[in-house]
Amino acid sequence: MKFVRVNMTHKTIRVEDVPPEYAGLGGRGLTSIMINREVPPDCDPLGPENKLIFAPGFLTGTTLVNTSRISVGAKSPLTGGIKESNAGGTIGASLGHLGITAIIVEGQAAEGDLSLLRIDAQGEASLIPAPEFRGMRTYTLVEKLLAAYGEKNSIMCIGPAGEYQLASASIQSTDVDGHPCRAAARGGMGAVMAAKGLKALVVDQRGKSADAIADPAAFKEATKVVVEAVKADHMSAEVMPALGTAALVAPVNAMGAFPSYNATRGQLEGWEKISGEAMAEIIKERGGNPTHRGCDQCMIHCSNIYVDKDGKFITGSLEYETIWATGGMTGITDLDVIAQLDHLCDDIGLDTMNTGVAVAVAMDAGYRKFGDAEAAIAMVEEIGKGTEFGRILGNGPAAVGEHFNHPRVPAVKRQSIAAYDPRGMLGNGVTFATSPMGADHTAGNVVGAYLERKLDPLNPEGQVETSRFLQIAMAAYDCMGQCFMASVALLHPEGFGAFKKLIEAKAGVQLEEDYFPFGMGIRILKAEKEFNRKAGLTKKDDRLPRFFYEEPLPPHNKVFVISDQELDSVLDF
Repeated sequence: MKFVRVNMTHKTIRVEDVPPEYAGLGGRGLTSIMINREVPPDCDPLGPENKLIFAPGFLTGTTLVNTSRISVGAKSPLTGGIKESNAGGTIGASLGHLGITAIIVEGQAAEGDLSLLRIDAQGEASLIPAPEFRGMRTYTLVEKLLAAYGEKNSIMCIGPAGEYQLASASIQSTDVDGHPCRAAARGGMGAVMAAKGLKALVVDQRGKSADAIADPAAFKEATKVVVEAVKADHMSAEVMPALGTAALVAPVNAMGAFPSYNATRGQLEGWEKISGEAMAEIIKERGGNPTHRGCDQCMIHCSNIYVDKDGKFITGSLEYETIWATGGMTGITDLDVIAQLDHLCDDIGLDTMNTGVAVAVAMDAGYRKFGDAEAAIAMVEEIGKGTEFGRILGNGPAAVGEHFNHPRVPAVKRQSIAAYDPRGMLGNGVTFATSPMGADHTAGNVVGAYLERKLDPLNPEGQVETSRFLQIAMAAYDCMGQCFMASVALLHPEGFGAFKKLIEAKAGVQLEEDYFPFGMGIRILKAEKEFNRKAGLTKKDDRLPRFFYEEPLPPHNKVFVISDQELDSVLDF
């Protein structure tokens, strides 16, 4: 267990043991608690006082399935508050196998200075000058880096959007095929990375110095519970491998909660053309791969390889949220166009959600028409070129709304909502409003309860309580390095206990009964709320945009009805 502290001002690297105050933490728990402890809340997110933290989960690097996630944390240039952005692929596992608990990037390089951070198979870290990669898009960059350092390397990198320091800039992560198609997308982490003077992390995948497991037998037994829970779940075991996350298009649209045409309707005309079923058929016909393992140690295989009519790779894993943002919100129902937009965002280094919604706001404001595929592609290309309007788009939907003086901006804390309209799924609206991260699709997503008919999405009863429970559970879960798609394990009768046993077995400690998820989750959320309050965010920032309360959403013609008082109670620990 070690920290690698990289000071970009002095170009120094220091390796240290994990201090006691961070013991037992990984992923989001580590990034959020460290940011709250070590970063001045009033600092400039793009200045030297901010810190950029790369933290694999506490269980990443072990034999537990679906543990290859990595959390990236900093003060966000988008929200002005605390941020954890989560990515899959291979780099989390690579760091875990080296026994690296976190990489903490501090200070700031001189203007114009650009470096790579290279970590070899022995865990030795070095900063390497990289001026030749300035302005390079991610696919070309990764190709060159893998040619230089070898195929057995994992990469996280930024594209032009990061170098322009745009608020929607992502950090792209390579999948098992070496494509930079996974992303720590939300909150502008790519801009923070660029401001530090860092273009990429290059981490050897062959490390063999993972943290020791204190009780291997107990760890193995608890792992079995998690594996069986994932295997027994219909969505994880059957639907996701066949259709990927795009399986949600049909049911969410049927519920009238698929925000379309910049959230003016809850159903998309022509939705069946961009459904998971349609996508799977297209991929099969063209010789792509509809059932792909994109991340290390994945047992679900919800990824895909989308190819063009000639069988040429376009993008790796066309996801539900991207299909919604660049398709449903813009009125585009051509999967080839959506796949192209996904590739462009990955290549330029952009959050597909914030970018798709920014394009939709521009269309809603009359800049272009809904459904205009050529216009959407041209707009995203403008971001890559750094034009004046491209920079506005690249700063997200709130910036576009301000530019056009257009009031319908579906964002909270300047971060776009996800693919569930708050008027059609009240609990998701509660999460969007109150999550310290801004509107978020993994921080407490209630869609599962609706699909299983455990909760009426249009009835206010139970929405606050369900959102609160899920936000606490997911904050703790995000510490583990586990994929959101495998979170069904938490719903198993022995799920919470299994994760508690995994933590105990790895660390060799005995934990209090309610440590996981409640003790851990509440501790994380308290730290995030404390940072945001000190950074100047108030209860007014824990609100949805007014139009959700005032404009009924077709087809059910409902508005968001959860009161401010109820929203304030959600995370009032």
